[in-house]
Amino acid sequence: MTTTISNSTLKASIKHAGAELSSLKNKQNKEFIWEGNPDFWGKHSPVLFPIVGTLKNNTYRINGKEYQLPRHGFARDLEFQLVDKTENSATFSLKSDDETIKKYPFYFELQLIYTLHEAALDITYKVINKNETKMPFSIGAHPAIALPDNFEDYAFEFEKEEVLQFSLLENDLVSNKTKILETIENLVPLNYKLFENDALVFKTLKSKSLTILKNLKPYVKVDFEDFPSLGIWTKEQAPFICIEPWFGYSDTPQNSGDLFEKEGVLILDANQTFTSKFSIQIL
Repeated sequence: MTTTISNSTLKASIKHAGAELSSLKNKQNKEFIWEGNPDFWGKHSPVLFPIVGTLKNNTYRINGKEYQLPRHGFARDLEFQLVDKTENSATFSLKSDDETIKKYPFYFELQLIYTLHEAALDITYKVINKNETKMPFSIGAHPAIALPDNFEDYAFEFEKEEVLQFSLLENDLVSNKTKILETIENLVPLNYKLFENDALVFKTLKSKSLTILKNLKPYVKVDFEDFPSLGIWTKEQAPFICIEPWFGYSDTPQNSGDLFEKEGVLILDANQTFTSKFSIQIL
């Protein structure tokens, strides 16, 4: 099932499965979200919760008890309920149940709110802790921006000039090794070699937005003001790029396994609500 919202400039479609953005088109009907061809990657923009990335041995502990979670958690694989809709906005909800408790022993509600403003789509996350105790979690986005034509026609421009140091992944975990992403006049020309070791993981950035340019002309801007970390990823020869605002990232090899001690994890107080937002702007 899919819900569509629109305004005078854009139209967005969101699948109820995973509350996943599956389409974002302008009034010329140009598509900006990856189609989800499984030959490359069968997703569009999955929601990452209650973890981002991979756990060591896909396992973590709470109060000494072990639990298993797959890469990026379970929210992307579950059915959300549409709880509010207007012409230009839609709110989806996922609530904990007997099955989620087996994997993640906390009562929660996760809301995703999609809102169109002129040429931008705002995506707001709300995480509601329904426990009388603190709740550890991570949350992140994974939108795949469609890049038609030649991949190397595209480049990134980060909001600020800075040393773009990223962490290297080893066996899907965040290693202690880092590299510097080279820039040319503050631009990062795209090529597939950048991703030969999987995603680029930026634990911290001064920049809070990133612009994709096509033939040096602005194409799409992703604004992630609320998010401390960022992943950037594609697959060999795939015509898309994922710009992924994150709270948290994969385990490090040194991780203790206790979710409360996980690097980058958020700790939400009892009966409190966490809110964050990012946006995709068509330029």
